[in-house]
Amino acid sequence: MKSGIHPEYGPVVFRDRAAEYAFLTRSTITSDKTIEWEDGNTYPVVDVEISSASHPFYTGTQRVLDTAGRVERFERRYGRDREKR
Repeated sequence: MKSGIHPEYGPVVFRDRAAEYAFLTRSTITSDKTIEWEDGNTYPVVDVEISSASHPFYTGTQRVLDTAGRVERFERRYGRDREKR
């Protein structure tokens, strides 16, 4: 790798405010805010709106959409009758 062209890669805490959940990982993102982590060290913190702790897909609260009804409605509008013409 060329030196001086890559961003610094280091530990960062990502905090999901909606779920009161935070995790420590490595990233190139930077932040002016810091947080003291469980190990006693201080790390930059980035607040995110959604994470696996609050996303409906991962929490099991995802709604099932009526895809069959949508397909039937599409076929009625633009559907199979036009293929025969």
